[in-house]
Amino acid sequence: MGTWAGRIIAGATIPVNISEKYLKYPVRRSIYKIKLRNIDGIGVPCYTAALMNHPTREVILRTLRVQGKCTVKELANAADISPVSVRHHLSNLLAEGLVEIEEIRHGVGRPRQLFSLTDRAMDLFPSRYFRLTHRLLGEIKETLPPRTVDAIFSGVASTMAKDYAESLAGLPLEKRLERLIESLTLEGFDAEVERREDRIIIRELSCPYFRIGREHPEICMVDQSFIATALALPVERVTCLLNGHSHCTFSIPRENALPEAAAHG
Repeated sequence: MGTWAGRIIAGATIPVNISEKYLKYPVRRSIYKIKLRNIDGIGVPCYTAALMNHPTREVILRTLRVQGKCTVKELANAADISPVSVRHHLSNLLAEGLVEIEEIRHGVGRPRQLFSLTDRAMDLFPSRYFRLTHRLLGEIKETLPPRTVDAIFSGVASTMAKDYAESLAGLPLEKRLERLIESLTLEGFDAEVERREDRIIIRELSCPYFRIGREHPEICMVDQSFIATALALPVERVTCLLNGHSHCTFSIPRENALPEAAAHG
């Protein structure tokens, strides 16, 4: 595979104007030319690997991002393919949770179907959230005293925990651990729990805040405070991705957990 396509699969942003350009890459020992359209004039292709496995998907997704809502016919015109082919791609995108349907009724007859991007799909496009977050946190730390900054991060964790409080309330510890792992996953952590004889270990194999955490390590208190608040138990951080470890690990001594578990019976 050529350098250009290989860099996209690696997840890199390729700021090249693709209007009226051709992408050549070998497939089964043949060379294919695929004409890509500059949909919104920016000329920066969506670089997420999952989206780049077919150029027509790229056109469909970018058209929906620009237009907001489109019919099958409008997408077919944008991608220069048949409505049947568009429906095939839309079925896959619906199954992946990247596209949603809205039906509009106008009197008698079949409803009109409008397709739009989900929040998950919007998150896959290039953004500048990291840069903005970095600047905001930098300004906060420059303006406010450290104790106030810590209180802000603790407040964020408390707010996160409150979002899941209803599903955790009144549950025994084991059930709360299961729900906690589910909640961490929804927040972007790839988490798992290990039950040892003397302690409970919660392991985060990935962290959605890793990049911003390298510049602002205070962000690390968010997930620790979230876990402690959700379980209503003291939690100790044992390892951290920012310190070069392979994952973040949190420990809950059994001596703290057992009385609580017994209370919930």
